[in-house]
Amino acid sequence: MLRFKRYLVLCLFLVGAIAAFSFWVIGQPAADARGVFSPPPRAAVKMDALSAGMTTAVNVTRTPDGGWLAQAAAQTGIPAPALRAYVAAAAAANGSNPGCGIGWNTVAAVGFVESAHGSYGGGSLDSEGQATGPIVGPSLNGAGFAAIPDTDGGALDGDARWDHAVGPMQFIPSTWKMAGLDGNGDGVADPFNLDDAALTAATYLCAHGRDLTTAQGWTDAIYSYNQSDPYIRQVRAQAIAYAAKTGTAQ
Repeated sequence: MLRFKRYLVLCLFLVGAIAAFSFWVIGQPAADARGVFSPPPRAAVKMDALSAGMTTAVNVTRTPDGGWLAQAAAQTGIPAPALRAYVAAAAAANGSNPGCGIGWNTVAAVGFVESAHGSYGGGSLDSEGQATGPIVGPSLNGAGFAAIPDTDGGALDGDARWDHAVGPMQFIPSTWKMAGLDGNGDGVADPFNLDDAALTAATYLCAHGRDLTTAQGWTDAIYSYNQSDPYIRQVRAQAIAYAAKTGTAQ
């Protein structure tokens, strides 16, 4: 009988100890479940000699060399108007944010994952980087996606009840209203024009002083665009592929 009582006391002690440990673990700050990914190498690019070497009183968007553009477009399968937009966007974003270090291949990888360079839904880009048809994502009505009630009266996405991501870089209307930039100099910030959308995306990724040459900076940038590890892996893999096909910057 005494042995049984001792056994019972021991069991109660163990149960209490385990419970106390469990409550201690639950009370600890949760670790960040998001992974940190090393940045892809920055792909090489040859810029137009005139725009790269000229000094002007106003900011002039740099453009890639024509020969390089044609070759790189063939190597990567990126339409030339889209590749031109990605290169110019990265150059402009780095000019405005010297510490960012974003590569055009990262901007291009986001464009590929978001809309296959403007071909989502069977569309395409014209020679000026304008989407030939509406590129509108699914309704953000909470059914498999975040629930985001309409913020623009349906002006961009045609839905006055729920928001949709729009354009080749898939911006939510409220984000575009806040961050949209004019990348082609026509005086209009248009999310359906890839020059505008790519510049906005590159600048958005460089925001908050991020250094995209570091693992934390690059991961934080892509995570700000889409809070998903699989998404980050997909963008990274595509950016690495583009760098491998065109060469990497030294």
